[in-house]
Amino acid sequence: MAGNIKKCPECASINLILNKDRGEMICRDCGLVIEERMIDFGQEWTEFDSDQASKRRRTGAPMSYQKFDRGLGTDIGQKADIYQLGSKDRNKFFRLRKWQYRISTAIERNLKLALAELKRVASFLKLPKSVEEESARVYTMAVQRGLVRGRSMESVVAGALYAACRRHEIPRTLDELSEASGIDKKEIGRTYRFITRELGMRILPSNPVDFIPRFASNLRLSPETQSQAVHILEKAQDAELTSGRGPTGIAAASLYVAALMNNEKRTQREVADVAGITEVTIRNRYKELLKKLNLKDRLKKKEKE
Repeated sequence: MAGNIKKCPECASINLILNKDRGEMICRDCGLVIEERMIDFGQEWTEFDSDQASKRRRTGAPMSYQKFDRGLGTDIGQKADIYQLGSKDRNKFFRLRKWQYRISTAIERNLKLALAELKRVASFLKLPKSVEEESARVYTMAVQRGLVRGRSMESVVAGALYAACRRHEIPRTLDELSEASGIDKKEIGRTYRFITRELGMRILPSNPVDFIPRFASNLRLSPETQSQAVHILEKAQDAELTSGRGPTGIAAASLYVAALMNNEKRTQREVADVAGITEVTIRNRYKELLKKLNLKDRLKKKEKE
């Protein structure tokens, strides 16, 4: 279940780090040591003779939700060595492989196809392994709960990936998910809301600040402009300008204003293309920032300079 995600008891953050050398789990946000003296279940590498080597090689590949059987199963007849066998033995292995596929459950067959699609979309979006693992876990739970029935596999995969991105605070928009998966963004949004509701996942709204580094990098803006945009966003949040507005729009408008202030002019069209929104949205958010934060005078001074 999603409720099994480990959280910091002090600040409820999921941004945790495991220090294997000290056997501790630490919260990155508040520094609380959540667990200590943890047991290391990893490989015992120290060995002095062949007997010790055979006894201590007791671990295999780590379990992963990115494989339909968590990585614990064995596929029959996948290697080229089979073709070196005689015809009788080779046919026996081919029959075994056929029956292994036939007796697999519907869930296993669904996961085989879906996890391959998940890996493709995650690779297209350049997502880290942690997000890929989390999205595979979410999809597996959705299949086990029967939430995939009546929906396309691709839309559920995209919804699980979007949920994992939101949980790990990796900024990806529905438009980007739609482009990568070929599914309409409204369908992805509906599936995402359905999955999170049925699995009881609590996901906080996207923070506009998370989009700033990626947008600034694509627009080739300086670190000073990026810092200025974050400062503008913080002031906008204090003035409650971000509530009820799309995070990408307010982030892009803040970058646009910061670029003007630092004489790194970018057109509204350029900023809108990078953020995946319309120029009208940029213009509206831009006007709101200038009016509510009293930035008109500062921009006029920059223009005179």
